[in-house]
Amino acid sequence: MPARTAAIAAAEPAGPAPTTTHSKDFTALIVPDSHTVDYGKGDQQARPHDPQGQSMTNGTPQLDLGDQELAERVAAGLDGVEKLMFERLSSGHDFLNEKVTHLAKAGGKRFRPMMAMLASEFGDQPQAENVVKGATIVEMVHLATLYHDDVMDEAAKRRGVDSANARWTNTVAILSGDFLLAEASRIMSEIDTATVAHFADTFSDLVTGQMRETVGPGEGDPVEHYLNVIREKTGVLIASAAFLGATHSGAKDEDVRTLKELGEAVGMIFQIVDDVIDIFSDSTQSGKTPGTDLREGVFTLPVLYAMRDSSPAGEELRAMLTGPLIDDADVARALDLIAQTDGRQRALDDVRGYLADVDKHLDALPDIPANRAIRQISRYTVERVG
Repeated sequence: MPARTAAIAAAEPAGPAPTTTHSKDFTALIVPDSHTVDYGKGDQQARPHDPQGQSMTNGTPQLDLGDQELAERVAAGLDGVEKLMFERLSSGHDFLNEKVTHLAKAGGKRFRPMMAMLASEFGDQPQAENVVKGATIVEMVHLATLYHDDVMDEAAKRRGVDSANARWTNTVAILSGDFLLAEASRIMSEIDTATVAHFADTFSDLVTGQMRETVGPGEGDPVEHYLNVIREKTGVLIASAAFLGATHSGAKDEDVRTLKELGEAVGMIFQIVDDVIDIFSDSTQSGKTPGTDLREGVFTLPVLYAMRDSSPAGEELRAMLTGPLIDDADVARALDLIAQTDGRQRALDDVRGYLADVDKHLDALPDIPANRAIRQISRYTVERVG
């Protein structure tokens, strides 16, 4: 059975989910404005640059960490990541350099390295060289997956610039991603064999998640399938960042395990929130065309829950999604139907479940500024969708 049809078949109408009232106030960030890490905006001279002097971040909002000394340490760590990454990616042949640094120069949140830096605060050597190396590895692996994803998705844009496959060719994009993985592996080998083994497991999860998404949900529960995909494609890499930061700063074993589990939960929050924004936000808010995933035949969590809705809107939506959405009018109608169901509410209920997991893990960790910063960032993410 085709993946799309299987998802429809599994979306049997269920009774409406319990209605829960959610307040926007609980996610408000009430913290001093001075305690920020700016890794995307601000004075040009204060931003990290590559060896040729090009700014390496773009218009990413400041994140307030609530503590000036913590913000300075995290900023220094992120600067170290940028320098090491561009040093390694710019050390090859001239015909390689532009291609393999293309997406890194386009910017990005650098959230994964920041998570590594925050996790390193739970050890006694948060500024250790191997913490920076571990954070750099995670970012380089993430960038490699973006090159490969854009080929598979036939994407024309990434981070506001032409994707590598659009600017050059699919072959160039694939080889650029491979080069990033090779250089990341080189850095792993400089740390220890345990780090190499850890990333072997991480690579396995990343590929499994991509293959799972490509093959589709089959006869099983499409919601379970979706959650497995985002855990393997998004959650494990943020978990890896937390694991490496904590491990190489000398954190206690139990804290390392807790931070790794916390990182996975944060990754789940980030991905589900992005998927909600893709469906329910206009392009001026999200910077993306609404329903991008839906146009590509990808059913994310709010869509899957909407398809289970027993209302007339849910019934019409299920009928529409048995085949492709032909044009913009079809997509607009599908988005309107989704908005009439409880799909958004149920997806956000799941987000709040993962947020509760984050809080549980943080409660088990020492109460230090980094603990409060991670809690705050997680709530900020949820606040994006109210």
